[in-house]
Amino acid sequence: MLMIRLQRFGKKNQPFFRVVLTDKRNSTKSGKFIEVLGWHNPETGKSEIKKERVETHLKTGAEASDAVHNLLVRTGIIKGKKRDVASKKNTGVVAKEGEVAPTPASAPVAAEAPTAEAPKA
Repeated sequence: MLMIRLQRFGKKNQPFFRVVLTDKRNSTKSGKFIEVLGWHNPETGKSEIKKERVETHLKTGAEASDAVHNLLVRTGIIKGKKRDVASKKNTGVVAKEGEVAPTPASAPVAAEAPTAEAPKA
């Protein structure tokens, strides 16, 4: 399965991303890609993407990562809603001073197990 994803370039603390077409099984840092489809600079907010090539690959079954999907929606290449790319680790729930932070709805709640009494002989 082919995937359109971001590949990080740039110096330390100066991120710069290429938009590449790669196999889904390849690591993002492996450097293996099939085609460079554009670039994105998050510091300036500028990006340049080959619209025709991206549309061609999406029609033939390639899948865009969530970050690339949001970038394509922002630039107007595809239409639709943006996807949530917030970290799964950080739920964004912050407690005010003196309060206990609420647990997320998806967190499992431990239930008490019923205690079994030994039968009397």
